[in-house]
Amino acid sequence: MIRFDPDAATAAYMATLSPAAHARATAYTQGGHWLLLWGWLVTVLAAWIILRSGLLVRIRDRIERRRARPNLAVLGCVVAFLVADWLLELPWSIYSAWWREGQYGLTKQPLGGWLGENLMSFAISAIVWALIGLAVFALIRRAPRWWWAWSGGVVVLALAVLLILGPILIEPLFNTYTPAPPGPTRDAVVALAKRSGVPSDKIFVFNGSKQSERYTANVSGLFGSARVAMSDTMFAQGADLAEVRGVVGHEMGHYARAHVLWMVLGFGLIAIVGLWIVGRFFPVVLGWTGQAARIAGIADPAGLPVLMAMIATLGLLATPLTNTLTRLEESDADRFSYDHAHEPDGMAKALVKTIAYRASSPSWIEEAIFYDHPSVERRVHRAMVWKAQHPDLVGK
Repeated sequence: MIRFDPDAATAAYMATLSPAAHARATAYTQGGHWLLLWGWLVTVLAAWIILRSGLLVRIRDRIERRRARPNLAVLGCVVAFLVADWLLELPWSIYSAWWREGQYGLTKQPLGGWLGENLMSFAISAIVWALIGLAVFALIRRAPRWWWAWSGGVVVLALAVLLILGPILIEPLFNTYTPAPPGPTRDAVVALAKRSGVPSDKIFVFNGSKQSERYTANVSGLFGSARVAMSDTMFAQGADLAEVRGVVGHEMGHYARAHVLWMVLGFGLIAIVGLWIVGRFFPVVLGWTGQAARIAGIADPAGLPVLMAMIATLGLLATPLTNTLTRLEESDADRFSYDHAHEPDGMAKALVKTIAYRASSPSWIEEAIFYDHPSVERRVHRAMVWKAQHPDLVGK
């Protein structure tokens, strides 16, 4: 009897794509790494332009001309900053999020459709940021020594509310979600849910091809709003039952392991550390801008461009940490899928289809810094190792 070789099986899966396809995926992925840097530069430049224009100073002065109205001043400055920043960064957003995706065959969405959704997304985020801004600036005024710690709680609360409301109010604005239709696929998913101890009444298919050609599924929501959703692109790209079971088993792993809750807490802690750094060094950065005479300090909403530029910078520097947190959860969800769906080959076939937008075999340092999922080659190899270790469970 020939012994199953995980290394050879992994190489065979990688070879199902041509060298040209791998090269194209690598070009797209590594170009995306550079987009992080250029996007940060665009954000900082936009903040600098808004700061130097004096727009927020004039808004603050006009609102507080007769008496102090700190909350109204914050609201006015936050909204003005968000609108100005959105307009200044729009050309870059069109290039990076729409044009480049089309060049690599990852979207067929017309520019008009993309712009409409981008505007709607901006309107939603503006409301969220305005509320967060009101809360954070109020904490800065009332708890100047510990505002950064309390603000971390605001971030956690905001993330939790968005996760709860996302599947109910936000996601249906962009896509149509329908329960998985009766048939073998739904039956397989329901059986897997029961085996995994996961609710089987929230399995959906959505028209993800409206925005992207990516082969994808996701879990979203929190508590009673949580659901697993499969993009129609999975089925357009020929997903069979083994693939569906493997991919949905992975998403059920996120649900069963409460990864969303851990991520909320993790990002909340990162926010606390980041805001402490912002509070410590804000006066220094403000001094570099030459605007200290017009901006009273971190409690002054006219200094919002400085605050946001610092947050963007810390966010860029924290990329390896945040990516590592998500990679660990993705690995755990893969293990859950193998242990409950028993479809290593289904997962491997699905993973190969994601190489179009995630190069399969990065160096370890590239993966550690830039990848929010383990590399495809690494994930496929782990699937093949599981297959070698559990030959009697495969497909059962």
